[in-house]
Amino acid sequence: MDVLDLTRLQFAVVTIYHYLFVPVSISLASAAAGFQIAWIRTSREKYLHLTKFTGKLLIVTFAVGVVTGLVQEFQFGLGWSAFARFYGDVFGPTLAIEGMLAFFLEATFLALWYFGWDRLPRLLHTATIVVVAAGTLLSAYIILAANSFMQNPVAYALDPATGRAHLTSFTELLTNEVVLAAFPHTMGGAAMAGGGLLMAIGIWRVSADAAFRTLSRAGAWMMLLGGAVTAISGDHLGKVMTAVQPMKMAAAEALYETTTSAPFSVFAIGELGHDRPFFSIEIPGLLSFLGTGSFGGTVQGIDDLQAAYVAQYGPGSYVPMIPVAFWTFRFMIGAGVLGMALAAYHLWSSWSFSGKTRRVPLLPEFLQPGRGTPGWLRRFVLVAPLLPAAANTFGWVFTETARQPWLAFGISKVADGISPGLTGVEVIASLAGFTLVYGLLAVAWCRLVVHLSRKPLVPAPEAADEPEPVPAY
Repeated sequence: MDVLDLTRLQFAVVTIYHYLFVPVSISLASAAAGFQIAWIRTSREKYLHLTKFTGKLLIVTFAVGVVTGLVQEFQFGLGWSAFARFYGDVFGPTLAIEGMLAFFLEATFLALWYFGWDRLPRLLHTATIVVVAAGTLLSAYIILAANSFMQNPVAYALDPATGRAHLTSFTELLTNEVVLAAFPHTMGGAAMAGGGLLMAIGIWRVSADAAFRTLSRAGAWMMLLGGAVTAISGDHLGKVMTAVQPMKMAAAEALYETTTSAPFSVFAIGELGHDRPFFSIEIPGLLSFLGTGSFGGTVQGIDDLQAAYVAQYGPGSYVPMIPVAFWTFRFMIGAGVLGMALAAYHLWSSWSFSGKTRRVPLLPEFLQPGRGTPGWLRRFVLVAPLLPAAANTFGWVFTETARQPWLAFGISKVADGISPGLTGVEVIASLAGFTLVYGLLAVAWCRLVVHLSRKPLVPAPEAADEPEPVPAY
């Protein structure tokens, strides 16, 4: 691997690891706000305990996300200083606003929420966690706006004196059609990530406290509804991506020839080249529908797009890594659908009618509602949070690798953005350091989450201090 490939690998490792915690933080903030609002409205103690428990998970996850996020920011100067120097005037305002407004908004109000129990009025205290949830959404939107510039550059102009790009309209940057489509898609994935964690903990600890059943069902609903939002918004995002990056949609199917009513391969065996795999399970016209909204639409092929890009941008290969794009697209969908199915099954198996279990005619015994959490689901409970995490990861790998060789589509290539003078030894050393630190952070986060989950939701009452004996005279 040359320096460019090593630097790309380092950025991928840092980014993927950081993003494991981002969607969980976003959804846990909203879940904590939702539980606290439910407690305010109903005065039911279980919602109070679930609020405090979810908030503790949020604080632990938020702290790890901050540490990994700082390294993510440093990556621009460490490995991609040429890109940062050229596009700093575009990225600077977005990153500054995200850091100064959204980040400090979240951190400040999260501290007020944690230390404000029994010190702030109930409604004011509830407002603090609502602000935290809103801050996470604002932070996510701003970062997605910066990423969407790389997918579809807008609102910039090149300075003739310096040759640097500068921002022409912050409003236009925030209303990029890609970010408008990507935001609900990403937030749906975030709901699945946090919901999977809550569902897993709830199922694991349901025998310890009845409130954990509520937690598991709330997490399952988050997974199910988040998956539905992800699917619906993903359909729109696919059409937007086809319009601004047609090569990405062609790479998702390894479609080399321009095709009308293009099929979508659910599974394929064989080489993903100009000839179709020797075995594949295809849905006719589905790729055309995903890309154009019509089952009879025309999807441009890789060969025609390559020729068009050579004519427009000059000699070179503009074809991304086809096997990576092809399989990550399917793994993303598969992991998400499997997570939704797991959540739906848990909701069905734990469903009761007004507190009573009733049989549904014609259904076999193992599919009857209200049977409780089956043993196999409790044994494989760790799968619940891993599935949305895998779906989110594969989705971002597809989004970024299928844009190659572009760093900012149509403007600069990846090779143009690397830091000058960077050596392979420096990249390997920093990558090894990051990997070690991240490994320790992963162990610490897992141990803290397990420790918090094992503790009872209702703390044991403290023993009253015995009065000191009165000395005898």
